[in-house]
Amino acid sequence: MKSLITAVFAIFAILSGAAFAQTPAPAPPATSTENPEIRDLQKVEDSWSSALNQRDQYGLELVLSPLFVNVSATGEVTTRNQQVAGLLNESDKTAATDMHVVTVRMLGDVAVANGTYSFTHKGASGQMEEKGVFTHVFQRQHGNWVCLNAQRTLLREEAPGKAAKTKAKSQSKAELPFHIPLFSKGDKSSGPTTSDAPKQ
Repeated sequence: MKSLITAVFAIFAILSGAAFAQTPAPAPPATSTENPEIRDLQKVEDSWSSALNQRDQYGLELVLSPLFVNVSATGEVTTRNQQVAGLLNESDKTAATDMHVVTVRMLGDVAVANGTYSFTHKGASGQMEEKGVFTHVFQRQHGNWVCLNAQRTLLREEAPGKAAKTKAKSQSKAELPFHIPLFSKGDKSSGPTTSDAPKQ
């Protein structure tokens, strides 16, 4: 009798353990839906935009590495010193830049950030806004992120009339399904066949 009770307890313990093992652990509460890497680099991008918009030389030098190379949307290549000089010599005091990080890839102490930007400035016909995408390569130095390389690509927006024409041209000009006159089911056309068409 004693051995039977022991066996029952042993079976109960095994079944309880198996049931406990199959119960999934509760997921940790989500503290934020935002990726921490994106959040950290967005702060750097905000400091960069702020330095450009406020014509802050020191703020710009803190964000850009001494090895910084920039490729503009027009293909112009500049260094950090040239960026700082351009900032100080900027005649358009209304120019403003805004950058938003979309994705980040971490490679140790190097991060590649992709995102969108807008650049508002005075043009020949008044205030203009340019929109595009960027790729920024950052390196962690002494606990801070600095940008090593930047490249922008301008997104060209077509005028409404031109966009409509482009859409019309892109529509398919495919003919109706191929059929042979007099042999296709339901073909009652009495029009001229291909051989009756005038020659070009």
